[in-house]
Amino acid sequence: MRKLSFLIAGLGLLAATSAAADPCKAVPDHGAAPADLLRRPFTGRVTYVGDGDGLCVALGPGPSAWVEVRLADFYAPELSEPGGPEAKAALAGLAMDRTVTCRPVKQSYDRIVARCELAGRSLGDLMRAHGVREGGRGR
Repeated sequence: MRKLSFLIAGLGLLAATSAAADPCKAVPDHGAAPADLLRRPFTGRVTYVGDGDGLCVALGPGPSAWVEVRLADFYAPELSEPGGPEAKAALAGLAMDRTVTCRPVKQSYDRIVARCELAGRSLGDLMRAHGVREGGRGR
């Protein structure tokens, strides 16, 4: 029952986070990320969920201070694949408007690949604990 209510809540957030392009702009579309983003953990509120393994973490007000993060420890199916929309809804239900701490691994395009925690638990582990299947391109 908890998983069902979790999924229903996440589906509501799915509609609210379905913008065409992510609003995270702290890392430039082309070029290197600010060095401090790769050197130490960062903490902020999740302001946007793009898919089942991508989100924005606010380090300040406005999109110019929002960091696009690709989860390092969870590979969700693509949105166009079976399970993709459900993975996005699950991540939104878990993390949207909550504070996470991310430990950066590397930069990939305009994103920071990081292991993020919510209340001391890895978002990847939380996704698996909620029954979300993996299967994206990173597997």
